Amino acid sequence: MTASDLGLIHAPLTRMFPQPTTAAEWEPFQLTTTQIRQFRDEGYVSGVRLLDEAQVEALRQELAEMAQPDHSGREYFYEYHSNESGAEETTLFHALGAWRVRPGFHDLLWNPAFLMPAYQLLGQGFRMFHDQLFSKPARHGGVVAWHQDYSYWTWTRPMSHLTCWIGLDDANTSNGCLHYIPRSHRWGLVEKTALAGDMYAVREALSPLQQQDFDRKIPIVMARGEATFHHPALMHGSYENRSEHSRRATVINVFTDGVLSNVDEQNRPVAGVYPEFPPGEPMREPYYPLLLDPREKFQDFLSSIPTIDTV
Repeated sequence: MTASDLGLIHAPLTRMFPQPTTAAEWEPFQLTTTQIRQFRDEGYVSGVRLLDEAQVEALRQELAEMAQPDHSGREYFYEYHSNESGAEETTLFHALGAWRVRPGFHDLLWNPAFLMPAYQLLGQGFRMFHDQLFSKPARHGGVVAWHQDYSYWTWTRPMSHLTCWIGLDDANTSNGCLHYIPRSHRWGLVEKTALAGDMYAVREALSPLQQQDFDRKIPIVMARGEATFHHPALMHGSYENRSEHSRRATVINVFTDGVLSNVDEQNRPVAGVYPEFPPGEPMREPYYPLLLDPREKFQDFLSSIPTIDTV
């Protein structure tokens, strides 16, 4: 039986993430002014609680299903990479498009614990770009080389994007947590390199001052269910999993409402399967839905909270 494309549904499908009905119910999800300033100055803010234990477990179960190459709905992924078949614990897995395939990952986009910080860090309404799944099994390689996200996203413009990385396992230096180079979001874009293989390939493209910053990289250690938000030009990467435990994660990438297509034959997603619009046209429905529009609900409340534009 062919699965339905959940990407055509632009509202939560389950009760996994209860939706606020009053302004007061949004308040617990707010970032502080200190956290917003850290994002502005350092390019990231981490340790933001997005999921409880039940939500983590539900998403883990869905990830395990989708790590099986013959699962229903696989045709809706934009990209699907698995170096082995078999049990999820032994499979190095990376895929983009889970929100179209399973209801938990679909509804994660409408998690108010994600929507509120994303709104504060972007300062305006925003749309879904794409999501990602990562599974690094125990005692496995699987580095993600140092890179800047937007260097792979120049088929959209302007750079008004945000990345949210959410741990489904505890993430630490043994099992391949993210590492950041603080303040590297101020470098501008540098030459992009392959994401797999040579972890340090990008270092050769850096100036001497940037190399000094590079050597001050820091690990982002977090508990499962916590998230880190980073700027689209922040240099980051993750090392291999050397531990006895898996390191699973999901990522949500969004951009502000009004971002335009910049696609052409030389500037196109590698897979060539992302929904496209002619150059200069706004990115929009059905596959780039508006996740939060401050003009629709709680306008007075949203206009009063601290954002990247007001702190």
